Amino acid sequence: MTPTQDAVADSRPMIRVRYFAAAREAAGTSEESWPVTTATTVADLLTALSHDRGDQLAQVIAHCSVLVDGARAHLTDPLPDHATVDLLPPFAGG
Repeated sequence: MTPTQDAVADSRPMIRVRYFAAAREAAGTSEESWPVTTATTVADLLTALSHDRGDQLAQVIAHCSVLVDGARAHLTDPLPDHATVDLLPPFAGG
């Protein structure tokens, strides 16, 4: 069962994860949801994503900026219920 299906079945609060550019390619999707209980901090979420999606995404995540609800996030920041997390790899030419 995927994180999204599992959370919907249990009606747990969700975290929305959006992938951009190389992160989207590595994840194989542009967006997904994770149960809050899977990830209580930004670091927890990144670890879970890397474990679930594999080495390619883990390598991209290592270089990503992470935004939580539009603000730059730190690894120790807690993830509130219903947060939106954006994974933004470095962009060229900007």
